[in-house]
Amino acid sequence: MQVVILAGGLGTRLAEETDLIPKPMVRIGLEPILVHIMRIFAKFGHKQFIVATGYKQNIVQEYFDANFEIFNNEGWEISLVDTGLSTSTGGRLSKVMPMINSTFFMTYGDGLSDVDLDLLLKHHKNQKKIATVTAVRPPARFGTIEVSNGTVKSFKEKDPQSSGWINGGFFCLEKEVESYLMGDDVSFESEPLNKLVTINQLSAYEHHGWWQPMDTLREKRILEELWLDGKAPWVK
Repeated sequence: MQVVILAGGLGTRLAEETDLIPKPMVRIGLEPILVHIMRIFAKFGHKQFIVATGYKQNIVQEYFDANFEIFNNEGWEISLVDTGLSTSTGGRLSKVMPMINSTFFMTYGDGLSDVDLDLLLKHHKNQKKIATVTAVRPPARFGTIEVSNGTVKSFKEKDPQSSGWINGGFFCLEKEVESYLMGDDVSFESEPLNKLVTINQLSAYEHHGWWQPMDTLREKRILEELWLDGKAPWVK
C-alpha cells in the first residue's frame, strides 16, 4: 500500500532544531525521524512512500538523493513532492492525491508509535468508512489529585489512561477522501475530518500501546534516550 507522509511544516515549537533543518529531518540516533517513521511502515511491508515536503524541502531531497542506493536496496519507492512552504495539512494531502491509486496510509513526519498497522488496516476494512484515525492516549506529563473539602482524597502518579483519546496521526484512507479536501489553507484536521464525522464516515482504531510525538526539544530527548538505551518501542 502507498504511504503518504506530511513532512512540510515549519516545526516552530522545536525551533532549537528546525532553524536549520525541517523537523522531519531531526535525527533520532543516526537517522532522521522521517526515516524512523518510514521504517515502521516498511516493517509491515508498505514501502511505497509519498513524502509531502515544504519547509526547507531541499534538505529532504538532498538526504534521499545521497542515500538513494541504501533505500533502493531495501525495496523502498520514495517520491518527494514539494507541496509549498505555507500549505496546510489538507492542502498538502490534496496536492499528492493524483498519485494515489486506492486505499492508503497517511501520517505526519513527527510522531512514532508501536501501532500494529495490520490491525489498523483490518479495522478500516471492517468499518467500511472513508477514513480511519488511530486514537491514542497522550503521554501523561502530570499526576492528578482529587480534593474534597480541602482534603486530598487521592494522589495519582502520571497515568495516560486518565486522559481522553486524541488523534495519533496514523490514518487509513480511501481515495474518496479527496472530495472532502478544501484548498491549501484548510487543515485536514478541521473541516475535512469534521465533515466526515457529520456523514458518519470516520472510524477510530483505538491504540492502547506506545505513542510519542516530537513537538518539543524535551520530547526529542525522550525519543533519543529510548533509542540510545536500545528500548525504542517503534522498532520491536
